Amino acid sequence: MVVEERVEGRPTLVVAALTSPERVSEVWPGLLDEVWALLRSAGVVSGCRNVMLYRDTVAGLHIEVGVLAPGGVRPSGRVVASGLPAGPVATTVHRGPYTGLGAAHRALGTWCRAAGRQPAGSRWEVYGPHRDDPAQLSVEVSWLLADVPG
Repeated sequence: MVVEERVEGRPTLVVAALTSPERVSEVWPGLLDEVWALLRSAGVVSGCRNVMLYRDTVAGLHIEVGVLAPGGVRPSGRVVASGLPAGPVATTVHRGPYTGLGAAHRALGTWCRAAGRQPAGSRWEVYGPHRDDPAQLSVEVSWLLADVPG
């Protein structure tokens, strides 16, 4: 099921990188480790939902990997303050092992074509809360949509 709604931006703490779609699975763990090292140094050991934001650029795939920002943690080093975009979005929820996330993105693409909506370039995933059982995993997958004139 896809839901279309207008959302507010959400602050994040992330490490950004330029990569290719084929290399995302190699790159993201190290980026997320940097963010969690900063969180642990600030006394935060749990309770933050992980995020991954993607933007296609001429130079490659821009990714931001991190967490929805908890209050009171200041960016440091390569960890910067950023945010998930505000605006109209199409969202679906993937449940189960992460290997199925591609199907959620394909479903959003199919929905956009059927609804006559144009993606606006940014897409993201908000993970969690964490579960040890892969069958219990949940990820919100969202695509920013172009505003409809009028």
